[in-house]
Amino acid sequence: MKNTNSEKSSTRETVVQFLKFTMFSVSAGVIQAISFTLLNEFTGFPYWPSYLIALILSVVYNFTVNRRFTFKSACNVPLAMIQVLGYYAVFTPLSTWWGDALTNAGLNEYIVLAGTMLTNFVTEFLFTRFVVFRKSINTNNLAKKKNTPGLA
Repeated sequence: MKNTNSEKSSTRETVVQFLKFTMFSVSAGVIQAISFTLLNEFTGFPYWPSYLIALILSVVYNFTVNRRFTFKSACNVPLAMIQVLGYYAVFTPLSTWWGDALTNAGLNEYIVLAGTMLTNFVTEFLFTRFVVFRKSINTNNLAKKKNTPGLA
């Protein structure tokens, strides 16, 4: 079966979205790493609350920029946030549990954090692209301006 132009365009668009998601996730990762480091080093909190607070800061930022710039979605924001909350309702307890277990077993907190962040990056891209924004990609004002002759 031959690829049509539409399939090639869709594949290219997904690759571009993945690259944008990667860049924004790196910046969200910086937010998470810095806030985790500050909490871990200066508050005396155990691993899990430091991780949880840092994760929340990262998620709010990452959702906001990816909705606007990566997926260019004009979706129902409360509904999309509930879907992302659903993802994190599964990911957060699991990652908090395994992070706490691994650090209590003697693994370095920063190695555990790096592995957890990588797992989060891959699974969150797949979830947001193919579940949360699947029907609303390129529907916001940025996408409309790009697709309007003379306004791009």
